[in-house]
Amino acid sequence: DEKVRTSNPFVLGRRLRVRYAPAGVIGVIGPWNYPLTNSFGDCIPALAAGNSVVLKPASITPLTSELMREGLLECGLPEDVYQVVVGPGSSIGNALIDAVDGIMFTGSTEVGKRVMERASQTLTPVSLELGGKDPMIVLRDADLERAANAAAFYSMQNGGQTCISVERVYVEEPVYDEFVAKLTEKIDALRQGVPGDPATVEVGAITSPEQGEIVARHVDDARARGARILVGGKRGDGRGDFYEPTLIADADHSMLCMTEETFGPTVPVMRVRDADEAVRWANDSPYGLQSSVWTGDTQRGRRLARKLEAGVCCVNDACINYVALELPMGGWKESGLGSRHGADGIRKYTRRQTVLITPGPLAMKRELHMFPYSERNTGLIRRSLKTLYGRGKRD
Repeated sequence: DEKVRTSNPFVLGRRLRVRYAPAGVIGVIGPWNYPLTNSFGDCIPALAAGNSVVLKPASITPLTSELMREGLLECGLPEDVYQVVVGPGSSIGNALIDAVDGIMFTGSTEVGKRVMERASQTLTPVSLELGGKDPMIVLRDADLERAANAAAFYSMQNGGQTCISVERVYVEEPVYDEFVAKLTEKIDALRQGVPGDPATVEVGAITSPEQGEIVARHVDDARARGARILVGGKRGDGRGDFYEPTLIADADHSMLCMTEETFGPTVPVMRVRDADEAVRWANDSPYGLQSSVWTGDTQRGRRLARKLEAGVCCVNDACINYVALELPMGGWKESGLGSRHGADGIRKYTRRQTVLITPGPLAMKRELHMFPYSERNTGLIRRSLKTLYGRGKRD
């Protein structure tokens, strides 16, 4: 329970509480790109809030969730508290939404809208972490070496298959060429292949063949519209569905790689005149999940962060906010509804109940505001309001 203080003198002496009660059974529908962190990871706060959980992992990455179920049973978790159901979202996902008391969905905006529509039929609360097209703004006074290292890592980490990865970069004109040169060198040095011994490869394969098709289409579109492909730009070799780490220079908003979620090992870079133009282009998107600003003036970076339409903005950093679990993480616009992490990341799996208690010794037989009305009581209330809230004489 949470104690609440009030500034209203008419309820002084009462005890005010907010009780957070478990919602019941929570359904978690997880994505394929992070089958532990963003699937079972969303079950942890739901369980901590006192609920049972039914997890539906993505159809192409179900085994991690099942492994966690077996492990939790060995640790003594009651058998029915955490369950896993596997199958196509079109049938099992709908049945799950119909049956539970709350839904946490991570995935595409398109599917998230269908989840919300289905949940509306039963007024089931939903929390959605959806797509992103996360902008990175590099100003002329930024540490270009650090910014280029970050752009290389946060665009290519996990094969670029991260909702909060750097998906588009806007660089001020005076430092554009220098930044692109640094980034070209770093992307070109990346090693791609099947994971083996430690420190042998940096970039792995595309998890879903369908996603590989999207990546190829975005790169081909950029090339056809006049962008320069400085590194990569084609499917990779080896046992697996690889697409080469790709750097796209001279990009603009006529290209799919700057406007649609790519979700692969690509990083498009666009030249801008100044910070204001960068912010305008960064906000020119239906998405608003993650963003970053890179500048030597952190106060200016903080001001620009407040202009960006995104649930998260890092200044001289990117994505690392995700591991600070005290911080809420959620999207604006079509990037989601609600948030994970922070206090709300647990409370969203509860029902709130307000409890007001008037102690017996304070309880009057009849309060001033109760029936029957009297001239005396009305005068007392009027004088009390004037004393507490009056702002001087009136005509």
